[in-house]
Amino acid sequence: QVQLVESGGGVVQAGGSLRLSCAASGRTFSSYTMGWFRQAPGKEREFVAGINWSDGGPFYAYTVKGRFTISRDNAKNMVFLQMNSLKREDTAGYYCAACRGVGVRGRNEYNYWGQGTQVTVSA
Repeated sequence: QVQLVESGGGVVQAGGSLRLSCAASGRTFSSYTMGWFRQAPGKEREFVAGINWSDGGPFYAYTVKGRFTISRDNAKNMVFLQMNSLKREDTAGYYCAACRGVGVRGRNEYNYWGQGTQVTVSA
């Protein structure tokens, strides 16, 4: 079992930056691909970014590529999402997730989820 806890959300002005953190508990964190998803009110949960367990390679949704950076620290059992040049449309609850595959973007393929942290981008 893997437990995930997100932190770092808040209110930020458009064009600003925010860094999200996800702390994981479990014996085999390094063998899980980690992903970030987001969900706005009335919208479905969508993939934002992922980072593979096998080679540490990141992959992104086209909507955030070039603005967001995902990274992980296996020694600390943590994954991060650095968000720059934030836009109003980035406003959502952000969720950390884990799965055993690589390059996985599908919500249903992730096995474990955190409770989420709210990101609000103002004008």
